[in-house]
Amino acid sequence: MENHSASTFMKRYNYLLGETEGAYHEATRKIGLSDSVSRILYAICDNGTSCLLKEILHNSGLGKQTANSALRRLEAQGIIYLEPAGSKNKRVCLTKKGEVFAQETAGKILRIENEIMDSWPEEDVQKYLQLTEAFLTAFREKTKDL
Repeated sequence: MENHSASTFMKRYNYLLGETEGAYHEATRKIGLSDSVSRILYAICDNGTSCLLKEILHNSGLGKQTANSALRRLEAQGIIYLEPAGSKNKRVCLTKKGEVFAQETAGKILRIENEIMDSWPEEDVQKYLQLTEAFLTAFREKTKDL
């Protein structure tokens, strides 16, 4: 692939990535959540009703300080509680109130995503995921020594 073509593709890719992030931000705002709270609830919902804190950090892309601030807010609101999960980790669990709240907020986003993916042919979903993962893997490899 010629560099000019790769550059053109990357401009389009980065535009779409930014627009996608913007669309998620707008959806999060519409359901009345901050981005950090939404990402935490999303990670928990995607896992059921609880999730290890280290998995939330890994899957959400949130920093520890941002996540801890959001977790403290959720805990103060009675949405989540923390319990020990080994010597160095915690499990973030939804309360009964939190289960309802999460389904009415982050759960809506999960359902929308699933509806979209369910409308695509299986081979398109697999190809999309395969190419996205290949790009991410190559990017991480090429930037590991920066």
